[in-house]
Parts: sequence; structure tokens; C-alpha cells
Amino acid sequence: MGHDFAAQQAETVATYKELQAEHGLPDVADIDYFFVADADGADWNKLADRLAQLEFDCAIIEAEAGDPPYLVATLPDQAVSASGIWFGEEIATRAALELGFSPDGWGLEG
Repeated sequence: MGHDFAAQQAETVATYKELQAEHGLPDVADIDYFFVADADGADWNKLADRLAQLEFDCAIIEAEAGDPPYLVATLPDQAVSASGIWFGEEIATRAALELGFSPDGWGLEG
């Protein structure tokens, strides 16, 4: 069974609306997308390189305190909207899925 992009997009839109209603969101922020490995031996550097080619800034975060390692892919200085967040998320997710990684959420900085 393939990845359910429609469900992922619906979750992103719902989360955006909830955050906007509860806290308000900035007009512009760095948008972080998080990815975890699906299998042992997944190549973190290959994913970081692929996402860097797509204009994401990437950092690999080592495992700590029982949490698995993950990759943060950031699009700096983005207009914050549900569709804008989803645009970057879909691009990054498609690249990640091809390399054995799964999306694990997003966040805002700024």
C-alpha cells in the first residue's frame, strides 16, 4: 500500500487551523519538516543531499533519551499558510519516501 498523501495533507491543514486559532501564527517563518528512517541502514546523508538539491537546509539529529534519530529539513523565511506548509511537506515527503524514510511532522521557527 502506498503512502496516503491525502490523509497527510488533511492532517497538515487541520493542525495549521488549530494552531492558528489557538495561538496565531507568524506571517513568515522557517518551516521545519521531520523525517525518520523506516529501515536499518537508511542513508541519512543521501536524504540530506537530495533535500539540499531541493533547496532545504538539513540537519541530522542523533538519537537521545530513547528518541530515534531524525532529519530536519528546513525551508527558511517562508510565507506561513496551510497550502504553503503542505507544498514543502509534499516535496520533501516524496523525496524521503523514495529513500526509505517517513514524514514525522512539521514545525515553525520564527
